[in-house]
Amino acid sequence: MRILLVGAGGVGTAITRIAARRSFFDHLVVSDYDLARAQAAVAALGAEETRFSARRIDASDQAAVTALLAEERCDVLLNATDPRFVMPLFEAALAAGAHYLDMAMSLSSPHPERPYEECGTKLGDGQFDRAAAWSEAGRLALVGVGVEPGLSDVFARYAAEELFDEIEEIGVRDGANLTVEGYDFAPSFSIWTTIEECLNPPVIWEKERGWYTTAPFSEPEVFDFPEGIGPVECVNVEHEEVLLIPRWVDAKRVTFKYGLGDEFIETLKTLHRLGLDRTAKVAVGGVEVAPRDVVAACLPDPATLGDRMRGKTCAGTWVKGVKDGAPREVYLYHVVDNEWSMAEYGSQAVVWQTAINPVVALELVAGGVWSGAGVLGPEAFDPRPFLDLLNDYGSPWGLREQ
Repeated sequence: MRILLVGAGGVGTAITRIAARRSFFDHLVVSDYDLARAQAAVAALGAEETRFSARRIDASDQAAVTALLAEERCDVLLNATDPRFVMPLFEAALAAGAHYLDMAMSLSSPHPERPYEECGTKLGDGQFDRAAAWSEAGRLALVGVGVEPGLSDVFARYAAEELFDEIEEIGVRDGANLTVEGYDFAPSFSIWTTIEECLNPPVIWEKERGWYTTAPFSEPEVFDFPEGIGPVECVNVEHEEVLLIPRWVDAKRVTFKYGLGDEFIETLKTLHRLGLDRTAKVAVGGVEVAPRDVVAACLPDPATLGDRMRGKTCAGTWVKGVKDGAPREVYLYHVVDNEWSMAEYGSQAVVWQTAINPVVALELVAGGVWSGAGVLGPEAFDPRPFLDLLNDYGSPWGLREQ
């Protein structure tokens, strides 16, 4: 297998460090708009690692990406950029006859009249609209295969297959006790993506109602996270799992709640009030710039914060239902300690936790364990090989009876 990785930021660099310890691929081309960043990711692996090379690419240039896939004879494109570039990369892979993986899906847009009641364009609609073309081409677009979405979806399928007879609700719950020394406000993941998912109307799915929306940060609840993280208040946030899980897993309700904290929520609300969350460009001193890009440029790169971060991050899926006639609740989870990920891989916990899952998925695809054609989410596949391989990577998952 030959892989084109697009994006050499925090997640992309962590992907190279994880993949370098595996033998399932022949070559991995690390590409980025900033060639120096791609070269740095490759150089960090050491001169003895010859399976990696660096190239410059503009992720928005579909034709250029298609040409690079052909030139490098790549079998698969792994997208590690932000969601703005999903569609050109997705289409480039199809045009080149390559498979495709991403960790975030095509962007949504709110309903024009009833944004907090009805869905407009949903996350992933742009990709699912092209499912027939991918099926006809006999190529796989494996979408949403990071940690959330990704591992959380695998947990949902595993629960449905092995832990429950009937499922009342599947609720993805994400929380952490991470702190960043020296900063009053320093998100541990891309602020561009964080603004997108936190300020858009959250989506909920119910079997009798289908997909609908609610107000941002609605329905707060305190969720007790494992391994010393403890209780964290979580709120509704727009996320791909709610759009993916119901397509393959039978449940009466699907939700996603994120532990943000009051200070983080107030900061996001302030950005929104000031219009600094907008992506449409405005003129500033004769230069056109998107306000959200300015916010991202003013904050530290999350990939550089690892040495200042302390604590753990937890991604997981809470499931409530019935097994053998008795009620049951479980929380399937994956915890990463930042001190461990920095010592072992030199990557901070949040980006490392995101990065490991597409590498696991690539190994399953390379070995033919996961196969298919069309636009498919992680829950479309057998979950057990993924969870077993995650353990083999030295990153075990857990199950807690509630």
